[in-house]
Amino acid sequence: MFRSRSWFGGGLWKPKNPHSLEHLKYLYHVLSKNQTVSENNRGLLVETLRSIAEILIWGDQNDSSVFDFFLEKNMLSFFLRIMKQKCGSYVCVQLLQTLNILFENIRNETSLYYLLSNNHVNSIIVHKFDFSDEEVMAYYISFLKTLSLKLNAHTIHFFYNEHTNDFPLYTEAIKFFNHSEGMVRIAVRTLTLNVYRVEDASMLAFIRDRTAAPYFSNLVWFIGNHIIELDTCVRNDADHQSQNRLSDLVAEHLDHLHYLNDILCLNISDLNKVLSEHLLHKLLVPLYVYSLMKHKNLLCQNQEERKHVSIVVALFLLSQVFLIVSHGPLVHTLAAVMLLSDLETIQTGASKVLEMYGDISSNKPIAFSPPKESLEKSLENLSESLTISDELCEDENNLERKDSENGSEEVLEINHASTSFDTASSGDMPILMSPEQQEISIPTEDLEEIKHLNVTDEEKEQRLALESPLTPHAQKNVTESLSNKPFLETILNSLFCTENDYAALFALCLLYALANNQGIDRKTLDPILCNSQNSTTNSYNEILIDRLIHIITLSCQTNARVRLVTLELTIKLLIQLVMSEGQSMLKDSHLAAIQTAKEQSTSLLKNFYKSEDIFLDMFEDEYSEIQKRPLNVEWLMMDSNILLPPTGTPMTGIEFTKRLPCGDVERARRAIRVFFLIRDLSLTLNMEAETQLPLTNPANCIQVDNVLDLSKNNSDLIACTVVWKDGQKIRRFLVIDVVQLILVEPDTSKLGWGVAKLVGFLQDIEVAGDKDDSRCLHLTIYKPLSSSTGNRVPLLSTKFIFDDHIRCMAAKQRLTKGRIKARQKKMTQIARLLDIPTSIPHATTPPNYALRGFRHERLIGRGSRSKDHQSRPMFTVNKVPGFAAQMRRENITRPTPGLSSSTSKRSDTVSNEKSHENGLRSRDNSPKMPRPRSEEIPLEDMRLRKASLTSNGINISHICQEKKDGQISACSTNGEPSTVIRKHSEETSFTCPQELKPRRKGQVETI
Repeated sequence: MFRSRSWFGGGLWKPKNPHSLEHLKYLYHVLSKNQTVSENNRGLLVETLRSIAEILIWGDQNDSSVFDFFLEKNMLSFFLRIMKQKCGSYVCVQLLQTLNILFENIRNETSLYYLLSNNHVNSIIVHKFDFSDEEVMAYYISFLKTLSLKLNAHTIHFFYNEHTNDFPLYTEAIKFFNHSEGMVRIAVRTLTLNVYRVEDASMLAFIRDRTAAPYFSNLVWFIGNHIIELDTCVRNDADHQSQNRLSDLVAEHLDHLHYLNDILCLNISDLNKVLSEHLLHKLLVPLYVYSLMKHKNLLCQNQEERKHVSIVVALFLLSQVFLIVSHGPLVHTLAAVMLLSDLETIQTGASKVLEMYGDISSNKPIAFSPPKESLEKSLENLSESLTISDELCEDENNLERKDSENGSEEVLEINHASTSFDTASSGDMPILMSPEQQEISIPTEDLEEIKHLNVTDEEKEQRLALESPLTPHAQKNVTESLSNKPFLETILNSLFCTENDYAALFALCLLYALANNQGIDRKTLDPILCNSQNSTTNSYNEILIDRLIHIITLSCQTNARVRLVTLELTIKLLIQLVMSEGQSMLKDSHLAAIQTAKEQSTSLLKNFYKSEDIFLDMFEDEYSEIQKRPLNVEWLMMDSNILLPPTGTPMTGIEFTKRLPCGDVERARRAIRVFFLIRDLSLTLNMEAETQLPLTNPANCIQVDNVLDLSKNNSDLIACTVVWKDGQKIRRFLVIDVVQLILVEPDTSKLGWGVAKLVGFLQDIEVAGDKDDSRCLHLTIYKPLSSSTGNRVPLLSTKFIFDDHIRCMAAKQRLTKGRIKARQKKMTQIARLLDIPTSIPHATTPPNYALRGFRHERLIGRGSRSKDHQSRPMFTVNKVPGFAAQMRRENITRPTPGLSSSTSKRSDTVSNEKSHENGLRSRDNSPKMPRPRSEEIPLEDMRLRKASLTSNGINISHICQEKKDGQISACSTNGEPSTVIRKHSEETSFTCPQELKPRRKGQVETI
């Protein structure tokens, strides 16, 4: 091995260019001299195989003579010789890797045909590798999948031999359909789909006649066992400790359903018929649907033959089936069995159920039972002349004989499974109960057995929830037709949320999936999910609508056990069922119930209405979340966490909408979300548009890069220098709007115009002074509070430097006051939404607050007050420049009837104000919320102050006089603060002259 390379091939030197025909010839000689694998040449062979793949890929793109030489020397035969030796996994892995890389990168069809010729690839496929080695298994299945990607109408003949009925690529791959490694199972599914897509009649006939029945029967059994494992995981996870395992099981079931749907969507009629038959007879009906009506007292049943899952798991699985599978004949038959099957049909015989609602001609009984033999054994027997029809007949005969021997036991078992029979019956045949007694319930002995199990209390509660998630006392007036349909009755009874909404959520998902599956005939859904509208009457299922509205009503109660996701899905389904062409078909009684629920949700939210900052932030955040992330039922059913009983702790990591609230903050969030959802439902049913939400209309806000006319808006500009964290300094002008803070860059092309470079809401700012520099302010603008993050994230945090400390103090004062006003304004908007009266503040509030509130009430007039029956909010004055002057001018030009004396007394005051307003800046004339006198002294004209107090004092008396007849209590309430305000004005104001006392005395006499 250490001699010169020229020894190989009689003087053949290794070429310097690795990408050349000469190098391939050199490698050929290396293989020729090392056909026997040994410990000494293993490394050389591995490197040679790798180099061959590299040269062939290069030759495919650049030199066709490379593949000519490869084919001429039949170099694939060397691969076979190496494999047949016990060379160990090291060489086999490199061999499989070389083949995989080679077939994955070949682009030229001629080169591909060269590689596939001589049937060497099929020989490699059927070789017995050591699949106990995970690395060998991974490269082998990857090699098969790569080959399947090369299948088409031409290459299929290299793999499928029509004369010998041999298709090793397919038959060898499907043997690993139930491999323990998930990536292997996924590769097998991909390969089978690639095979089914090839339109070759003889190949598809081979699959249908020789492999379809054994493969699909074993696949269905594997999926069923997977479901049993999932159900066991749900039953035993009372403390939410197996979330990862449960998540994997749910994801695997979703993969199975998508795989089955992909096969059905290929529209291969013969294949679909075989697959649908196996799914309905062996999985969907016996394991999924029959679990909806099974009692769990199974001591008399054979656990191996009669398996079931809990009702909540069955509802969950059926929801996934109808959300994913769209093959019409399958989903229509399954829906018909579930919604239309009656007790008589089930009693007649389980095999008769599908005959009534589908075109299934097979007489195979409906049972979740293992296949007659394993798939591998079935494939080994393909050489025998047993056609698929003979196999089916033999299978049916065996099962029919077994069924006839145990006929009475099966009938008894089915009757026990029915929800309308007495399980305590001592006879062989159960006694039919009256319709009033037909309720889904658990036998008392079952409940006692569960209660005395040696398990924790949490596990007992979970088992009880799984066994009886319904816990309804079914309504006495439920029609007999509903009671005679056990599957449908179970679904509707699951909508009761007496204890919690565990089963209700899955029942809603199932109903939603049924209503939105396009493969189901509408006639099948007519009894339960379809509505009809004509010129005279509107028709819908009142029982279902009653229970949906009941869920909505329950969610509005304090400490309700209904999760937000359940409420949102209920509303989504309700709107779909009762809205037709934009019109609501709800009857008046149901509309009244919705309106009552809206009032209850409003009352519930009133309990959390607070003036703290967090309430406003939560209110806006919850509204934003609803608008950004509407409920997606498909995504909801991918979440394994909803399979666990509802929990109230956030420690599980479950999303807030999918669990119960924990603590006052989360209860407030839930109340806000419930209010939004039911308010939107009410508006939709009444065909009204939303006019009050969101609190801040984005269309009315200034955006970045907007060009502003600063002179027209009469805005106050404060020049400042913005210092960024990187030390960069930018000169800007600070503009403080009603709800926004704006940094403006002057427009060089237009005088008096500016471009908004940064915009933030005043309610989200935080201002702090600089201890070392009186000209500096530290400003932080936060992003709106998000429930997903919890903590507020700064949008901007920087330093502002002003020209002098006076401007710095003015900016800080305006920012602070602007933040307070912006939040007060929005809190007032929320109060309007909740019908909370915004009464006048108490005596501790500065006097000008009340005076400005009365001034605003004088403007809006008596008509609006009598219409609203409430005092108007105080903090809704339009804060724009020049409004104060305009308000006074309106008082002059439009005197209020019955207030002539007050108007005449105000005329002098208004004239004095107008004579003085030209000397004041526009912002001084704008109405604003005064601060307490201890904080600042308003620098206003003394006569203006005097006139304002006088005119408002007179106006108070007249307002009270007008309200005296209809609202005596309200008048007295409004009158008391006015007296207190006048008292405080006298004590604290040095601007009030002594002649005010006779006026106040006269005013009291007038009252």
